[in-house]
Formats: sequence, structure tokens, C-alpha cells
Amino acid sequence: MIPIAKPYLNDKEIEAVNSVLQSGLLSQGEITTKFEDEYSEYINSREAVATNSGTSALHTTLLAIGIGPGDEVIVPSFSFIASATAISMCGARPVFIDIEPTYFTLNPEAILEAITQKTKAVLGVHLFGQPFDVQAVQEICEDRNILLVEDCAQAHGATYNRKKVGGFGDAGCFSFYSTKNMTSGEGGMITTDNKGIAEKSRMIINHGQSEKYYHTMLGFNYRMTNLCAAIGRVQLQKLDAMNDTRKRNAAFYYKNLDSNLYYLPQVREKCEHVYHQFVLRIREECPLGREKLMNYLIKNGIQSAVHYPMPIHSQPLYRSSFQWNCPVAEQTSKDVLSIPVHPGVSEENCQTICEILNGVKNL
Repeated sequence: MIPIAKPYLNDKEIEAVNSVLQSGLLSQGEITTKFEDEYSEYINSREAVATNSGTSALHTTLLAIGIGPGDEVIVPSFSFIASATAISMCGARPVFIDIEPTYFTLNPEAILEAITQKTKAVLGVHLFGQPFDVQAVQEICEDRNILLVEDCAQAHGATYNRKKVGGFGDAGCFSFYSTKNMTSGEGGMITTDNKGIAEKSRMIINHGQSEKYYHTMLGFNYRMTNLCAAIGRVQLQKLDAMNDTRKRNAAFYYKNLDSNLYYLPQVREKCEHVYHQFVLRIREECPLGREKLMNYLIKNGIQSAVHYPMPIHSQPLYRSSFQWNCPVAEQTSKDVLSIPVHPGVSEENCQTICEILNGVKNL
């Protein structure tokens, strides 16, 4: 079976974890600090704060920039639900907007329509490894004095105009969940050039302490462990090579998949896509609908997945709160399909996947 996702690990990660285990210093410590320093250097941000998940990175960042009850934060409806729940966890209101039909990322024009006097921030998502339209969103936020947070959970190493994402907004938030372009098992990272945001974030993730046993604000236990940081440090060294393999696999799909059956993902101008997922859209000309196609792939030893089958505004959690207008997100959720693109996918695997997908026209 060719899996839809698989962490790319070897003896180096095992050695790094063993070293931490032998040291006895398992919780947050020097290894975590080194990971933060190395990650900030990679992104070219002044600060980096390690957390125990991508969701906690988002929640912490929003709290650190002052998001709270009565505030509104604009967020695309087509994303993983944590992009919205992190806002709700602050007591603020997520305002859902539609996406661009070509790139799956938030539509800048929809931001303009959603701004109110209560709008305090935009949470932009670099989805599937594709940067959103950074320049357009930055200009909107700067002109209206609105904060910008980048959700980079699926875009480690992606670039916009040759600059890595996570370095454009007031802060960027990354996830190191096991299926991401790099992993620490579980974990997250906040990147920012704002020392105040970084300092407040460090307090929030450590029970609101400004110094040991001196608690000046409400905080949480969102710290990353040395064990996770040890894995993350090794993965960071391999990240560019792993992304290159993803891009190689994507290039094979662009060359060999039948575009008469599937819409292939488009890459925004001036952007480097890192293909956290390779997401097709199934055309009407395809003889199999999505569910039957997924079953057909499984029968032929290929896993696939739907990211995402329901826009966030349609989830039961948010469905009754407002009548949101996101038709592109709603349609996209009905016909997207992710196929394996991770570094464990060989060229032979890619060939097999293309043959099976293209072969449905003969059924």
C-alpha cells in the first residue's frame, strides 16, 4: 500500500532521542532552545518560540498580539479547523471568508468585504504548501492597521518572492505533527520579528510566568519537550531535501496525469510550493466520482484523502452562528482529492499512481 502520508525518519532521529533519554533532561531545556535558534535562522526571523503543537502556537500567538472577547479575526473557511478554533479559544469571533478558486488560499477581495470596526487581525493560511497572496494581504492589513498572523502549518520552507513564509506577518505559526513536511512527533513553532510578542508568548506557554513561580498573567502548559525538539532539529536539517523530493514527485504528476480528468494544482507566481499535499480537483469528465475513485485507488494499493470534506463554516461547531457566504470553499470541498506526494513516494510509486488514475477513463 502506498500511504497518503508517512514521516521520513532514520537513525539520526533515533540517535538524537536516545541522547536526550540518556541525559535525563526530557522536558523543555537546552535542546529546545537550540531548536528555536536554528528554526529562527532558517526562517530568517529574529525570534522563535517552540510549543507543543501547531494549535497551541496559533492560540498563544493570538493571545500574545492581544486578541480577546469582542474582537473579530478574519480566516479562510477552507482550512483545518484549528485555524478557527484557536480564535474561538481566545474568546474572539472567527469571520469566515472564501478562497481563491485557483490556489485554495484566502481571497484578498473577500477580506475587504469582511472588515468591520471589530476586525483586529487576519489569520492567513498557506494551504497545502502554497503561500497565499502575501503582498495583497499585507497591503490590506497595513492600510487598515490590522494585525496579520500566518498559519504556516503546511508550508515549512515555502517561499513568496524568495522569502520564507512565517516571516511576513506579525507572527507565523508552524506545526510539526507527524504528517507535516517536517515533524517532531507533536510540536509547533512561533516565528516573529517582534521581541514583545516573543516574550509574551514564552510567558503564555509556561503558565504565565515572568520568572520561576512568579505568575503575572493567565498561561498554559504549552511547552515543547527536549525529546520533540531533538527530532525537530534533525528534521530541520533534512527539510530542504525532503521538500525537493516532494517537488520532484509533484513535477512527475504535472507531466503524467491526465488533465482531461483532473484539475492539477496551480502555483502562484513568485511562489515556491512545497506540496504538503498534492491536491487534485476531479473534473466532470472523470467517469468515477470521488468516493468511487478513492475506493478504486485503495483496491489498487493507493491511499488517498480528502482535505477537506467540509468547510469550517459548515461544521456543527460554527454552522448556526451566521449565514456565511463561501461558495468556492463549499464547491472545492466536494471535488478535491489528495494523492501521495511525501518523500517516501518513489518514482515507481508515482508511475503506478498516474497509471491507475489515468486508467479510469477505460473503465
